[in-house]
This record gives sequence, C-alpha cells and structure tokens, in this order.
Amino acid sequence: MARTREFETTAVVDAAVGVFRQKGFEGASIQDLVEATGIGRGSLYAAFGSKEGLYLAALERYRERYAAPLAEMVTAQMPVRRLVREILIGVVDEVVRDGHRQACLIVAGSMERAHREAAVRDQLRVTIESLEESLTELIARAQASGELAGDRSAADTAGFLVMCLQGLRVIGAVRPDRAALTATVDTALRCLN
Repeated sequence: MARTREFETTAVVDAAVGVFRQKGFEGASIQDLVEATGIGRGSLYAAFGSKEGLYLAALERYRERYAAPLAEMVTAQMPVRRLVREILIGVVDEVVRDGHRQACLIVAGSMERAHREAAVRDQLRVTIESLEESLTELIARAQASGELAGDRSAADTAGFLVMCLQGLRVIGAVRPDRAALTATVDTALRCLN
C-alpha cells in the first residue's frame, strides 16, 4: 500500500521558490531544497519527479503570487497613469525592501534556463504574455476613453511597460536606489503621453 503524502505541496513549493530566488536553479542543490522544504529527497522526487519538476512548479507558484496580482491590478477603476505608476512603484518598493537581493524568477529563469529548457521558456512566455495582455487591455481602454492618445499600438505600449517592470527588477538588484528607480518610472510614464 502506497504511503499518503505527508506534506502540504504549496508550502513545499513556496519554500523552493525562496531557494531558487536566492541561489538560482544551478546554485540550488537538492540538499538546499531538502533543508528549506523540510521533506526528504525521496518525497521531493516522488512529488515533483526531479529538481527540474520542482523548479517548474516554483515558476508557476511565482506567477500566481507575483505576476497574476499585477495582471489583476489593471482592472482597478482609476486613471491609467496613476494605476501604471502604482504598479511600477510597487516593483520599486519590492526591490528596495528586499534585503536579501532575491532574484525575480521571471528574470532569473529567462537568463539562466530559458535558452536551454523549452518547458521553462514556455512557462515564462505564458507569464510575460499574461502581463502584456492585461496591460494591453488597460491601454486600449484608456485610448478608447480618450485618456491616452490612440496614435500608438496598445500592445506595443504594454510590451514596453512589461520591459520596464522587468528592467526595474534587474537594475534594482544591482543598485536598489529608490530615487534612481523612481526617476526611471517617471520617464516611463512620460512615454504614455
């Protein structure tokens, strides 16, 4: 008779997210994951198949915890520039507050694994596309109401804003200077004019 799983999968994946953010995929050993999750190697392999399987689960959980709430924010009924500024400043706040310099799994996964692993690349693409689609809807809605000029592609503008989001994370990891990052946000907002 097979043993029942004696751990909460979400808690294990959350712990793995922390390890992968701190050490990356290559830098994280199975022992690091065992220590962080509190479950044995056999249980990790039984639940996720491999370190790669756990990494893919961590990428999905990261999307749920960080990217999906950003995508949901665009439904708020407020002026588009204010909303976009809140989203971007939220990233600045997160970056500046992060004393551990934990990597964004979207950025880290793109740099470390996407060029070699189709499953990672596909999962990251879905995350980026969901952010772009949400922002495209927001920009198009603002253009239709006259809040933003309609002379630019809503999709191109959304792609630019997603690039700004990720760029803030990259630069913030190296130089978490609130004033400099906020100046970048203000420059990005001027591009909405």
